[in-house]
Amino acid sequence: MALYEAVFIARQDLTPEDVDSLVNKFSKIITEGSGKIISTEYWGLRNLAYVINKNSRGHYVLLNIDSDNSAISEMNRVIGYNEDIIRSITYKVEKHEEQSSLYVSNSAKNLKSGKNLIKKESSKLDLLLDQIQFDV
Repeated sequence: MALYEAVFIARQDLTPEDVDSLVNKFSKIITEGSGKIISTEYWGLRNLAYVINKNSRGHYVLLNIDSDNSAISEMNRVIGYNEDIIRSITYKVEKHEEQSSLYVSNSAKNLKSGKNLIKKESSKLDLLLDQIQFDV
């Protein structure tokens, strides 16, 4: 089995429940193909660099996968026919990162309810700037 990362962008008008159902659908394809989903990251609803099929925003999702090539090919085939997916890419990696810098939540539904949000730790520079007072 090999390690893969799959990133897809779903249409902007989908609800968080719809995005999670897409993730579950693709996860089911991988698990039926004797693979497994290592982790799922929902990166949020973000602006696109340019308009794609009348969409200026999209739901970004990352799947870390440990699977055979046949299951990955089947998932890519299903993604290609799905009208809710604007763009997607799947690539082979040597190892999975624990958590990407774009991480927002495990699922779209949790983001909407405010669960699993990561608080950014203040850097030394931020703490120093907080101590400085400016006279205007």
